[in-house]
Amino acid sequence: MHTTSPLRNAACLALVGLLAASAAFGQTTPATPPPIAFEVASVKPSPPLDPAKLMSGQLHMGMSINAARVDFGYTPLMGLIAAAYKVKPTQVSGPSWLNTTMFDIVAKLPEGATKDQVPEMLQSLLADRFKMAMHRENKEQSEFTLVVGKGGPKLKAAEPEPETTSDSAAAKPGEMTIDGPDGPTHMTVGKDGTMQIRGPGTSMTAGMKNGMMHMEAAKITMKAFAQMIAQFAGRPVVDKTELTGSYQLTLDFSMEELIAMARANGMMGAMGGAAGPAPAPGQGPANAAADPSGPSIFAVVQQYGLKLVSQKVSEELIVIDHIEKTPTEN
Repeated sequence: MHTTSPLRNAACLALVGLLAASAAFGQTTPATPPPIAFEVASVKPSPPLDPAKLMSGQLHMGMSINAARVDFGYTPLMGLIAAAYKVKPTQVSGPSWLNTTMFDIVAKLPEGATKDQVPEMLQSLLADRFKMAMHRENKEQSEFTLVVGKGGPKLKAAEPEPETTSDSAAAKPGEMTIDGPDGPTHMTVGKDGTMQIRGPGTSMTAGMKNGMMHMEAAKITMKAFAQMIAQFAGRPVVDKTELTGSYQLTLDFSMEELIAMARANGMMGAMGGAAGPAPAPGQGPANAAADPSGPSIFAVVQQYGLKLVSQKVSEELIVIDHIEKTPTEN
């Protein structure tokens, strides 16, 4: 199948965005918070994706939080909800357009507020500006556990890293940043389309090679690896390997697999690609997880002496009862 350059760019960006998203959001559900809101917030639909800005590192994309403000760029509404309730996107049930409706949000924290209170303030913003109403319910979900196979792991340990300075986690010029509970993830896209990703438990490059997406991880933990392959498995993947080190991995995925992954996660429509059939109204990722369409992801795991085991778990969902697609005016 011939794939055009814009479609390649879209699939690559979807991959980077999904990798970053998996690192950005926590997985615990807070108690009902006291009412707290941003002092002021600007909420605007994101402009169309500009490949030139992406390649130059000038694209307003990612999530950054400091003591004074939060900044979300080119973020799907689904990502905002997941961040607000500190859950995985697969734990949110709502209309399919939550994945493809992108926003830029810049908000100022009230005096005395802390970074830990940002999820509560996002909840208030969603209720106020998007008129969101929700409820919680428990539902049996399918997930994979990542375990060591019978023959043992076939992994090469990552090379020891040189000693770093105190500002090593800071963003470099041209990097896009997404904050997460374990620290920030930084991404750059070179002129040739090669991506550099560095963050907690991960240091890797990704780019096209011989018609495939070639990914080389100089360092990746099993927790980060599980989060990454979940995007191709179609359901959550939980690390149960008990392997605590960092490892070197090389992975190759076809464009068909990348496009299928982006489409399954609702990203193609957001980037101007063919989204394909959308889930029924009211059915979001939490309801749409399906078995992988082929053996590829299993083969990727098995080559490193690992295994994916399917299981059923009871998980709390954030069920969206009502949400407006267009926010109220700033």
